[in-house]
Amino acid sequence: MIELEGVAHRFGEREVLAGLDLTLTEDRIAVVGSNGSGKSTFARLLNGLQVPTAGRVRVDGLDTRKQGRAVRKLVGFVFQDPDVQIVMPTVAEDLAFGLKHHGLAKADIAERVTEVLAEYGLTEFRNHPAHLLSGGQKQLLAIAAVLAVRPRYVIFDEPTTLLDLRNKRRVTALLRELPQQVVVISHDLDLLTDFDRVLVFDAGRVVADGPPETSIAHYLAMHD
Repeated sequence: MIELEGVAHRFGEREVLAGLDLTLTEDRIAVVGSNGSGKSTFARLLNGLQVPTAGRVRVDGLDTRKQGRAVRKLVGFVFQDPDVQIVMPTVAEDLAFGLKHHGLAKADIAERVTEVLAEYGLTEFRNHPAHLLSGGQKQLLAIAAVLAVRPRYVIFDEPTTLLDLRNKRRVTALLRELPQQVVVISHDLDLLTDFDRVLVFDAGRVVADGPPETSIAHYLAMHD
């Protein structure tokens, strides 16, 4: 369970988030809002990439401010730009990188990498330079690398932005099937219609919180 209690966040004098009291328990939670509404900052608070300037964020009782490393082992984060996330020269090496930091034995890492390559249709790219993949392939690699370490929660920041129709459908299906709780930041409203809960952000505050049909309607009405 992810809990936010009295959370606010500032960058200098600029208030980015305020008044957040949320308990996230549903399997599929979406976050929508205009650019600058605070949703990306909110996402980064959930695994301790940023810590609130006021209030507390807790994941399974762990405080992101005090126990950030432990939190990040529980909460995977898939960035909007996969080039930010891809750190190793080849596809297989990039998949192995996170596994090494989670303490897996060498033989287990090799086995897991092979499994993940097959699962995400990347087997033929095992030794391919990671940064020379297409945009869609990079996004799939970034997703695969996060899921390879089997986190308990996964945050996705605009997961379909760079994808063609085929890979968008693949990621959409993946989001439905994952056993983890997922939080998805997205402008792709069609992606979110079967989610359990949608939060609408505006000016750093949650202005709607409910099932997709009501929250998305509220969001669309804001832009009529």
